[in-house]
Amino acid sequence: MSCSSCSNNSSGVPNGCKSNGNCADGGCDKMSVFDWLSDVQVPTGRSVFDVIEVSFKNGRKGFFRNEKNLQIYKGDSIVVEASPGHDVGVVSLTGELVRHQMNRKNVKMAPHELRKVYRKTTEADFEKWKAARDKEYETMHEARELIVKLGLKMKLGDVEYQGDGNKATFYYTAEQRVDFRELIKVMAEQFRIKIEMRQIGSRQEAGRLGGIGSCGRELCCSTWLNDFRSVSTGAARYQQLSLNPQKLAGQCGKLKCCLNFELDQYAEELKSFPDTRKPLETAKGTAVHIKTDVFKRLMWYLVKGEKNSAIICLTVDRVFELIELNKKGTKISNITDYVQVEEPKNEVEYANVDDQDDLTRFDSKFNKKKGNRNKSRNKKRNNPNSNNSNKPNPEGGAKNPEAKAGGTNKPNKRRKNFKKKKPNSEGGKPSTPNNPTPKE
Repeated sequence: MSCSSCSNNSSGVPNGCKSNGNCADGGCDKMSVFDWLSDVQVPTGRSVFDVIEVSFKNGRKGFFRNEKNLQIYKGDSIVVEASPGHDVGVVSLTGELVRHQMNRKNVKMAPHELRKVYRKTTEADFEKWKAARDKEYETMHEARELIVKLGLKMKLGDVEYQGDGNKATFYYTAEQRVDFRELIKVMAEQFRIKIEMRQIGSRQEAGRLGGIGSCGRELCCSTWLNDFRSVSTGAARYQQLSLNPQKLAGQCGKLKCCLNFELDQYAEELKSFPDTRKPLETAKGTAVHIKTDVFKRLMWYLVKGEKNSAIICLTVDRVFELIELNKKGTKISNITDYVQVEEPKNEVEYANVDDQDDLTRFDSKFNKKKGNRNKSRNKKRNNPNSNNSNKPNPEGGAKNPEAKAGGTNKPNKRRKNFKKKKPNSEGGKPSTPNNPTPKE
């Protein structure tokens, strides 16, 4: 809702949609309606419907009459009549579709009885409206402190200032009737504005505040759902859901509205299923219904009299056959003969081409190279007959002259870059600690 990418640039053109505020889907508006009549021209001899739909904070909408015939498009910010003063809102719908919305929401007022549109928003109106909106957060917390001091059993959910800053509407929820006359007197003296208290339900509160549901998407009540129907636990029973209140309740604390979305399909499909209250009479005992899978058309039964009995899976057609046998007075000798056997699934096997999908395919090659290096080093160290040019001569401390003359011994590559130390001035013997001087 209200993405920042659609804000206007220096020239006044929206950055996101590039349609100059005349987008048909209203993607940046909360509780938006797709204007499928935007591209349809008005028939000749018929004037355009002069009532527009205006959206305010958190999806609150109202209908206003455009008496001055201003060129207003969807997404424009306008100043409308309020009680008292004026308010600032955004045009959410125009044209003939507004008439259908008024009939859908049971607006029985005539067009001439509706409030009027004053003008388009100026810079002064916008600054005044922004200053009023900045007070809402602080006002809400101060009002909550007053409610706690007065000991009122109510929950303040949201505060909405009017565009001119002279009036504020406080939305609250309460389980019982609340006498807030003293609260209004205190808030009117402290905030110096006109106070209006409006009680809403828990579902409307969740729709105003918004949030993310257990499905990972935005709440339906804050995006498109505006008519709240009653939801009962029978909807969960029809859909074979566990009656766990923590899983069935939404953010509002009530049963989720989405339980009613597919209820009609489940109820229609369950008409072709046998009655779950009828048990199956077997030779080992009575088999009672446990659960049902509506999509796979499977039913599970459990034999009561049998010890260590497992849950038996039957198809819907098999259950009808067993019920007919019971009606004829015959008991089922062995119910396991009617068990539904699951067919093995043919899993798709993927060929491993040259081990290219193996993450460790290079480890064995590196390990072999390291092992060969270590073996060659160990052989050279452990072999006493190997000629090593780096070993000192025990007689004079000098290196083996035959090795240099014959060239049979290869120089050590690892010590190739090391500098040779100068021999000691006494006997030409190296002065390294590893080559001790010979005793006389």
